[in-house]
Amino acid sequence: MNEIAPIVPASGDKEATMPRKEPTQRRSKERVERILSCASTLIAQGGSDAMRMSDVAEMAEISIGSLYQYFPDKGSIIRTLAERYNALGRDCIADALQNVSDMNGLQASFAELIDVYYAMFLAEPVMRDIWSGTQADKALRDIDLHDSRLNGAVLADARSRINPAADRAALENSSFLIMQLGEATMRLAISVDRAEGDALVKNFKRMVLREMLVG
Repeated sequence: MNEIAPIVPASGDKEATMPRKEPTQRRSKERVERILSCASTLIAQGGSDAMRMSDVAEMAEISIGSLYQYFPDKGSIIRTLAERYNALGRDCIADALQNVSDMNGLQASFAELIDVYYAMFLAEPVMRDIWSGTQADKALRDIDLHDSRLNGAVLADARSRINPAADRAALENSSFLIMQLGEATMRLAISVDRAEGDALVKNFKRMVLREMLVG
């Protein structure tokens, strides 16, 4: 797996999103990474519903007791993986928008971001599996909502640089909506056949770029 920055809990409930045991020593950190890597492999093979804690422990070559020291249940593993994918997405959005200085640049950068994010959903079975179950898990919904707010703030900053006279509150509100609808669009797009999914993403892109011009 890629090296990811430390995860910040999304909802303020640390137990809901983080491992039970915070790794401090190198050996412990490596064990957590191995656990998450094995969990990702199992999810990719059979989906999160079929993944069992005993399977994770066996693949990671640790005892089930050791696994529970780091992750109290399967949900905590899945939420940690979700946070990591979100962190990658936030970094990607921040990098793409940090130097935007005009509307053409903003539209081009954001259109490319949509394509990149859609490609990530299509390429990563773990990401697809996690977010397909978002609505059934309140903790995942909270993570999703928090992530949309953070990404919306980044987009609002870029739009504000281009149009300093625009109402900041209105920019933040519409940018938050754009990001949340983007997540919903991706989940919908991967749940239908590829041709229809491509068309949905294309239509979302058209709608968003039009909204940016108005805003």
